[in-house]
Amino acid sequence: MKHFFLYITLSFSLFSFAQNEQLAQYYYDKGDFEKAKMGYEELLLNVPQNTPYFLRTVDCYQQLKQFESAEKAIQTRLNKYNQGNLLVELGYNFQLQKNEAKAKIFYDQALDRIKKNPNEVYGIATSFEKKVLLKYALKSYQTASAVEPQFNFNYQNGLLYGQLGNTEMMISTFLDESYATPQNSIMIQNQLSRFMSDDSDGNFNEMLRKGLILRVQKSQDLFWNRYLSWFYVQQKEFSKAFIQEKAIYKRNSESLSNIVNLAHLAVEEDDQEMAVEILEFVLENTKDLELLIQAHTYLISIKIEKAKEKDFANINAEIEGLLAEYEISPFTLSLQLIQAHFVAFNLKNPEQGRAIIKKALDLRLDDYKVAQVKMELADILLFEEKFNQALIYYSQIEMDLKNDVVAHEASLKAAKTSYFKTDFVWALKQFKELKSANTQLIANDALEYFLLINDNTVADSTQTALKEFAKGDYLLYQNRNQEAIAQFQSILKKYKGQEIEAVTLLRLGKIYEKTADYNLALSQYQEIIDHHNDGIYIDEALFFSAEIYNKKLKEADKAKPLYEKIIFNHEDSIYFVEARKSFRQLRGDTNL
Repeated sequence: MKHFFLYITLSFSLFSFAQNEQLAQYYYDKGDFEKAKMGYEELLLNVPQNTPYFLRTVDCYQQLKQFESAEKAIQTRLNKYNQGNLLVELGYNFQLQKNEAKAKIFYDQALDRIKKNPNEVYGIATSFEKKVLLKYALKSYQTASAVEPQFNFNYQNGLLYGQLGNTEMMISTFLDESYATPQNSIMIQNQLSRFMSDDSDGNFNEMLRKGLILRVQKSQDLFWNRYLSWFYVQQKEFSKAFIQEKAIYKRNSESLSNIVNLAHLAVEEDDQEMAVEILEFVLENTKDLELLIQAHTYLISIKIEKAKEKDFANINAEIEGLLAEYEISPFTLSLQLIQAHFVAFNLKNPEQGRAIIKKALDLRLDDYKVAQVKMELADILLFEEKFNQALIYYSQIEMDLKNDVVAHEASLKAAKTSYFKTDFVWALKQFKELKSANTQLIANDALEYFLLINDNTVADSTQTALKEFAKGDYLLYQNRNQEAIAQFQSILKKYKGQEIEAVTLLRLGKIYEKTADYNLALSQYQEIIDHHNDGIYIDEALFFSAEIYNKKLKEADKAKPLYEKIIFNHEDSIYFVEARKSFRQLRGDTNL
């Protein structure tokens, strides 16, 4: 019984302490520093060694302009613990009082501590960074490295150079560190990518490009060719990346897998012409079965996407020829799945598609490949309006590969199945959950459908227009484009001026783009721009119009003002970065 009461007492104390911490944090976040100070002072009495509580207490003193109290607290702690970072805190306390000379004395003392004991750099440099004293932070790392050459702070130095606006030194430091420590390359490339995305005038990208080209020219190491290829991929300059990859392959012909991956990226970015050129190079230069199948799979997919109905017989014959040549096996699964999808969705023979799938399921496949096959089977069942059977297979994939990207894709398709069935309550719940998916494409897709259902339910509680819209989307899914066009045009006539109008125009625009009816597509987008410029689809209408003028019709003068509107009026758009880059290129700000 005694132990029980002790347990209760301890539990209550811990609960009370946690409450006090939350309360202090609440007042601090709210800006009520007087109450926050009292809370942190009390917390500090219980755990005097707690650094975060101490720093918050000092910050509260400083926010309240109680600089003497802050100085006394820091000095007392410095005398007790003798930590070098507290010298930074003392200096900063004087800096807040505009006493720069006194602040510098303590900052220099902190740097002297590093000279005597380089291990102190971690606490001292971090304190400088938190106070945004970036030059001192940089000096801290440089001092430590000078005293102890085995210390490597190139990554931290590169970041600081970037924050200080010294991009030339940032690039040089990062590239040198990438070469010296290849395992850090991905981390460094992630940082470079951020600067490349935020590069409004093209100077950073040009500087990085020149830096890489210089290293390629000076060194015979393929490391720099790979790095330059990565750079061109970030810029979506796949032809230039291909030149680097070919140079790498000529000197090291062990594998073409990187070139196949480059083709995949070109396909994803809709640069089909370049993708075909890359894939044909692969076919000419390899006998590796896996790479051959990958290349043929991509090439067939490109042909199907561009094909007219008159091309279907030849494509079907080509797929059958490839499967005859390479045989039915787990290695050729991607070709089997393409064949199943093609005969179901293009040749309108879902029975044959299912037969191909069931034959594939008899092969010895791992869990991921089984999931791929089941996904295609579910897609075909959905094509046949066998909604419940499709949902069963999507659910199996979700259960078999929990928390995997493939499982999230199955969840998205299950949500769309509910949407096609006009079970909007269940579909809305699923799309809401998928909005926070780790995969950006899935999250964006889910958000689009969530907004579609939610907005049109608020506007029309009977969901009559939404049901008709879902029917149009289902016709699109079945590859019945002309019937879908008729359905969406009917919606425009029946529900003119209503909530559903803008998204219907957007759907029609995308269909016309797919069929290369670019002027018709532009007319749909222009309707959104003219009559729905305060709606959620305006940035898409602007961007898609700009892309047609820029990439399809080659009318740059018409594309530029559309990109510009996105840049200045729609900074939160998912197309903002791409619009800014395209605008900059059209304006001639960069020669990338």
